[in-house]
Amino acid sequence: MKLHIGMISDHASPLAPPGGTDSGGQNVYVSQTARYLARRGHRVDVFTRRDDSRLPEVLYRGRNLRVIHVPAGPPVPLPKEGLLSYMPDFSHWMQRWMMRAEEACDLVHAHFWMSGLVAAELKERLGIPYVTSFHALGTVRRNHQGDLDRFPPERMAIEKRIVQTSDRVIASCPQEFEDLVRYYDAEPHRMARIPCGVDPGEMRPLGKRHARWRLGIPEHHFIAMHVGRMVPRKGIDNVVRGFARFLRCQSRPAALYIVGGDSEAPDPRLTPEIGVLSRLAESEGVSHAVHFVGRRDREKLKLYYSAADVFLTTPWYEPFGITPLEAMACGTPVIASEVGGLKYTVCHQKTGFLVSVNHAEALEERLLELSLKPDLRTQMGRIGRRRTRALFRWSRVTHLLEEVYHEVTHDDL
Repeated sequence: MKLHIGMISDHASPLAPPGGTDSGGQNVYVSQTARYLARRGHRVDVFTRRDDSRLPEVLYRGRNLRVIHVPAGPPVPLPKEGLLSYMPDFSHWMQRWMMRAEEACDLVHAHFWMSGLVAAELKERLGIPYVTSFHALGTVRRNHQGDLDRFPPERMAIEKRIVQTSDRVIASCPQEFEDLVRYYDAEPHRMARIPCGVDPGEMRPLGKRHARWRLGIPEHHFIAMHVGRMVPRKGIDNVVRGFARFLRCQSRPAALYIVGGDSEAPDPRLTPEIGVLSRLAESEGVSHAVHFVGRRDREKLKLYYSAADVFLTTPWYEPFGITPLEAMACGTPVIASEVGGLKYTVCHQKTGFLVSVNHAEALEERLLELSLKPDLRTQMGRIGRRRTRALFRWSRVTHLLEEVYHEVTHDDL
């Protein structure tokens, strides 16, 4: 049976380019699953907050897929940490929308805790079932970030309500499943384990020489790459320190490319973390070898992944992490922090290496090993690509979501 699915993604529009401060894996997840579900014949509406007055209320994205911009707060970009006060407006608008017979959804899939709050109100008032993907848990975030966490303290209580009232809670990896049970008393029989994904047709090896020629990267340098949001918790400072240690103890030409930010040209005024990292690279004596690229669209990202000898990602914590999957899909080995979803996607000593958080020395050692063993890099890249195709294709993710949606719309739990 084909369904009418409403996806709520309060701050993460599927139209936003990834790599900005508030634009990352959730945007990609919503965009890709909505697109694949629409291809499979389901009617999909993505509801996201209007953050630009020029955006139309309804934007058609092909057959069966619409992005609907909800008026909640001023139509300008706002930090997601400050959006909770606008969620009542978001919720009331959606209730009015869903009460129109032609717009009523069979179920709602909430992405993030504020979206879950809206979905819980829809279920309570209109009886619409909902499933939730948190993408990050407030308790885990607070444990790692402490006072740097700027979300309101009521987040955790709201998340507990969502866990209790969701018809299903989707955990993206074993660690998130454990955290939901441990911190939120989630009931395993009301949960589903479904990972994030990658499109092997979109992210694929392009050939290192060709990719480097297209990007103007020296052909014979050892190239390390980081792609992602430019925020402190991503641990890019550790990447710079580890790369600096590596560069000082070997003679081969090498460079680190950092892709991401709130503009296509790297601008510390728009992305303050670039300024912080630039000063760090200078103090470490490696500013000549650390290149800030700025934001790039998805068509260009596969060039950067393919051009790299190794992909680096060492966050403090990571609920899942889509960029390492994309690097693996492009045949590039990954060195990652041994946290969250990275422990699940990166197979230690098979598709790359897992290292301790904020451990520049361990990163240095693994960089040295991979720089000296090109055959190992090739082998890890090959295994990584096979792993992504077997377990993490968006088509497989979408099929698993469909099963959950049909259970929710047919089963009375």
